[in-house]
Amino acid sequence: MKIDILTLFPEMFKGPFDESIIKRARKKGLIEINVHNIRDWAIDKHKMVDDRPFGGGPGMVLMVEPIDNALQDLKSKVLNSKHRTPSTEHRTRVILLDAAGKTFNQKVAERLSKYDHLILISGHYKGIDERVRQHLVDEEISIGDYILTGGEIPAMVITDAIVRLIPGVIGKEESLKKESFSDFDSPGVPRLLGFPQYTRPKKYKDWKVPKVLLSGNHKEIEKWREGKAFEKTKARRPDLLK
Repeated sequence: MKIDILTLFPEMFKGPFDESIIKRARKKGLIEINVHNIRDWAIDKHKMVDDRPFGGGPGMVLMVEPIDNALQDLKSKVLNSKHRTPSTEHRTRVILLDAAGKTFNQKVAERLSKYDHLILISGHYKGIDERVRQHLVDEEISIGDYILTGGEIPAMVITDAIVRLIPGVIGKEESLKKESFSDFDSPGVPRLLGFPQYTRPKKYKDWKVPKVLLSGNHKEIEKWREGKAFEKTKARRPDLLK
């Protein structure tokens, strides 16, 4: 998979994509992540990418032309690269990170992980020219009902959630099935929060590890874990059990 991120602040991405699982996935060639400065596609000598809104009002609005130029350029490069597949024309997804978008969750991450190419547009300033929303993007995504300075942090969150779902990125893919919000065992089983985990020592102060986890009875252990996960989900996120 290839992920292109459009932003006005590329320096913000140094660090999050150079550590841990994402770093290993990039080294293995399982994922290619490129962060681009939208100003590289500005059409004037001053590299302007924002302007005052028509009709007046405070703040600046990101212009449509630099973003359109960037999207055309990035899409054409994929069509002429190693990422091309027989269906690449239909496997690129352009996403605007915006407060008005659909709330991001694990199901969305799983769906997006199936694409060959993702382009994430990090919004900033007062807003973005509505023509970008109407004509250039496939969908809009928000990571929650709160306000951030821009779309850079959401781009990092979404990229992290997607990359770990790509085959080969996580050492034991079976572990993905038992993570929070993922299918616990098989399709149709509610997506549960994680079950409690314990490690050595068996007893710390007066706090003991549940006996079932020390029993060696894997069937009973799985039953206990599923029950605890269900209890946690019911208490904290009852909406997941609808």
